[in-house]
Amino acid sequence: MLDRNIPFYNTILRCDSYTPAEVTLPDGFSIVPYREGFEKGWARLECAIGDFDSEPEAEDYFVSTYLPDREKRKNCLFLLDPEDRVIGSCIAWQDMRGDTPVSSLHWLVVDEAYQRRGLGKALCLAVMDLFAKQNGIPVYIHTQPWSWKAILLYISVGFRLQRTD
Repeated sequence: MLDRNIPFYNTILRCDSYTPAEVTLPDGFSIVPYREGFEKGWARLECAIGDFDSEPEAEDYFVSTYLPDREKRKNCLFLLDPEDRVIGSCIAWQDMRGDTPVSSLHWLVVDEAYQRRGLGKALCLAVMDLFAKQNGIPVYIHTQPWSWKAILLYISVGFRLQRTD
């Protein structure tokens, strides 16, 4: 569980170059693009870490933010366990900064029961591979200090802390 007692500070990271890496998963695990119904798994995961107050609120957010554009749905990646249950997710997205699209890694999350197995890094690398294929580098991440374990993962992939937004 995230330690939300750590004070909030708007934390921005940027990756200016990325060399695609091999994504390896334990036997039976897979990373796949969005399929109908995965929003429920995403909502469950995000509620479990306290990012939303309720699963219906989280599901509504996912549906309204990520599902309207059918083409962009393929950038919503999901980690499945051997029984095809959603146990993680990460999204390769384009946020708008004025009139300019900015590549942004969104919502990396892995079920607490499956953490410390390299699955979060595998998800992050899979999303970075999407950005690289779509000429979407540099990539930004907005996060906060209580996600310090994720920040260390992002740095290992090539992200660097930014002094300004």
